[in-house]
Amino acid sequence: AVVGATTMIFSLILVIKSTLGVQPEEILNLLNPYSILGFLLGGAVIYWFTGASIQAVTTGAGRAVEFIKKNINLDPNAPKKADVEMSKKVVQICTVYAQKGMWNIFIAIFSFALAFAFLSSPVTSNAPVSMFVSYLISIAFFGLFQAVFMANAGGAWDNAKKVIEVDMQEKGTDLHAAAVVGDTVGDPYKDTSSVALNPIIKFTTLFGLLAMEIAIAPNFRSFAYYVGGTFLVIALYFVWRSFYKMRINE
Repeated sequence: AVVGATTMIFSLILVIKSTLGVQPEEILNLLNPYSILGFLLGGAVIYWFTGASIQAVTTGAGRAVEFIKKNINLDPNAPKKADVEMSKKVVQICTVYAQKGMWNIFIAIFSFALAFAFLSSPVTSNAPVSMFVSYLISIAFFGLFQAVFMANAGGAWDNAKKVIEVDMQEKGTDLHAAAVVGDTVGDPYKDTSSVALNPIIKFTTLFGLLAMEIAIAPNFRSFAYYVGGTFLVIALYFVWRSFYKMRINE
């Protein structure tokens, strides 16, 4: 993903150079405040995404626990065999909330890519184009290290529980209970957020490259900010939804 993103970023720099005549060293200039803003925005989007994706699966798990508590039969004379229909309902609850979270994230990521590209349009000067190039670099950079961190952390939590259960034979102890909590956090770390950063990086750079080519077109510059502002509002709305509409009931 990072290699592909790097290739697309270089392609974008060449497109900007050929269209606007801006040299690469001017685009990637840290003295340009737009470059700093782009780096900050990319990092913010990556950390929001990891939080929103974990929130989505957490809400699904919470709803499943609520359903199980309401329908579990603790009667000693109850059948020991699991109810297939009830089991399917639990899977359905988890799937529905995962999909709800996915839609929030997808629309927000898509809208951010278009918004920042259009807001980087060179309306009065060429300086703003640095923002979106820096944004893509930041997405790839922060995304790479965040994915490695979360995959390793989640795997460590998961393996720690296995060591306590198998090697140390301390299942049922306080140490094991703490490891179960760690494994509960570690699973979405390594199986949800970290692996999903790969398509996020690819998706953002691909659509960003296409959007930026439109944004720097002379015929589009006059209303690029209006389109970018609209997409930014849409993105922020779905960022809000990703947390406040995915809460677990008290």
